[in-house]
Amino acid sequence: MLSKLEELKLISQCVLVDDRRAFGKLVEAYQPRLRKFLLNLTAGDVMLTDDLAQETFVKAYVSIRSFKGISSFGTWLYRIAYNEFYNEKRRRHEDSLPDTAETCMEPTSAHQDATEAQLTVMRAMQSLNDVERTAVTLFYIEDQPIKKIALIMHMPEGSVKSSLHRAKEKMRKTINFENNYNFV
Repeated sequence: MLSKLEELKLISQCVLVDDRRAFGKLVEAYQPRLRKFLLNLTAGDVMLTDDLAQETFVKAYVSIRSFKGISSFGTWLYRIAYNEFYNEKRRRHEDSLPDTAETCMEPTSAHQDATEAQLTVMRAMQSLNDVERTAVTLFYIEDQPIKKIALIMHMPEGSVKSSLHRAKEKMRKTINFENNYNFV
């Protein structure tokens, strides 16, 4: 990960002299975490994740001059990714993204227990609406504080906390339901 000073230097180079190599370094630094974030939002759809990540970085490059530095560059980037995700949903006129979690994770004998747990969590995540899934992903997977999540999701901190609470309850019910019926 880049230090704050390195990040600001790269952003300055992008803004002042349109340095594409500097932006490439920003992409290298943020791409793995951003892709993981988007992969969770898309419920494991790798192709859609790739498209959204690419669109996010293109939009960030085109609009980097509008970055004011009020929030961190990462928060700004996640906000673009979050908006891209919802724009894609609107374009598709769908209520939810495809259920692809089970096709993305083929269990192997060496990782059977871990894979089953991962599938259970992914199915529980799919029981959430998009707002809840985003809040859970940002808080528990990306380890973002409530304040940053509120900025990324354009909602009050209290609403983020409520979404997290509802999400935990839904996931708990889904996991309990699966556990009760998998062993009967």
